[in-house]
Amino acid sequence: MSAKGGRLRLKDWLRVTSVGLRVRPLRAALSALGIAIGTAAIVAVLGLTSSSQAGLLAEIDRLGTNLLTLEAGQSLTGAEAKLPLEAPARITHLDDVQLVAHTALIKRKYVYRNSLIPVGNTGGLQVRATSLNLLSVLDTGLARGAWLNPGTAREPVAVLGSAAARRLGVDRIFPDQRIRLGGQWFNVAGVLTSSPLEPDIDSSALIGYPAAQRYLGYISLIQGAPQAGPPSSIYVRADTDHVATVQALLAPTADPEAPNEVDVSQPSDVLTARAAAAGAFDSLFLGLGVVALIVGAVGVANIMIISVLERRSEIGLRRALGATKSQIRTQFLGESILLALIGGVVGVLAGIAATAIYAGTKGWDTVIPADAWAGGIASAILIGAFAGLMPAVRASRLPPTVALRTA
Repeated sequence: MSAKGGRLRLKDWLRVTSVGLRVRPLRAALSALGIAIGTAAIVAVLGLTSSSQAGLLAEIDRLGTNLLTLEAGQSLTGAEAKLPLEAPARITHLDDVQLVAHTALIKRKYVYRNSLIPVGNTGGLQVRATSLNLLSVLDTGLARGAWLNPGTAREPVAVLGSAAARRLGVDRIFPDQRIRLGGQWFNVAGVLTSSPLEPDIDSSALIGYPAAQRYLGYISLIQGAPQAGPPSSIYVRADTDHVATVQALLAPTADPEAPNEVDVSQPSDVLTARAAAAGAFDSLFLGLGVVALIVGAVGVANIMIISVLERRSEIGLRRALGATKSQIRTQFLGESILLALIGGVVGVLAGIAATAIYAGTKGWDTVIPADAWAGGIASAILIGAFAGLMPAVRASRLPPTVALRTA
């Protein structure tokens, strides 16, 4: 005790406060478990959300925000519109346009592993004709094999998107490996990595425009001459500082006669929206964490009430030796706060560990917001104070004679 006022030194206060926890460690651990689970849930939810958002934003930065896409919309009558065959060439003449690529969805032509697959089992796979510079514009790579070249673009050769290869069971590339496209056999030249900016590519088999014209009959008549086309999607890389300007000019440039029939979008906006919505279900899991904290608070209050009943002799002896009501109240309130604090710290560490492990499996940077761990510990302390207040007041009001007689 200090020389003035009979106050306990911090070291003595910690020793007295922790007596109940040290004497009954198993009961204390079980009581702290609820608070630890609730705190871990809160930290993990906020940490995983922040880590996933950081990973997605990093992916957006890597892929770039300067990609714009054009697709055929609808006419005024509600009929399906078509992009002009000359649209890609027109767009290349715009200022601040860096790269232009395009694909054409070939309708009613489907992809099958072999000729024995029932016609109705399309698996949602599509056939697309493509320009040869598609990968550089979409910033998509090859997982295995080779991309199309001017020679293979004229032959029955296809490159599979990542999802298409998975659904077809193509996990490696070997000579004379073939698939069925629109009733024709096509050799598989390669498999692409995932394309976040254009998910439709993932579920497509890509062939050259000349091959689409020759083997699948995908043609348009231009001044009486057959040509492969038209494109159904055009991908434009614009100068980063002039994306908005280029976006405003794309529709009237692609189709001057009907610009309202051209849909222009920015794929990175979709990914950014996904990053913003990554915490849409946070409230549910945070609610579960709060429920766990409430259960933990009930457990702490219960153990403190039982502790007061079991330690009446200790309370009476301390009061008889001169301990004040305030010191008794502080002892039991401090014990409750210490119990909750231990649970909170364990929960924070568990939440951080869970976040780090999961983020590592996804290749994300581990991000733990300061308000997650600080809020978790602060909540634990508040819960400990609230849960221990009534038992502490009850202990301080026990007269020493009654406490010793009923012990």
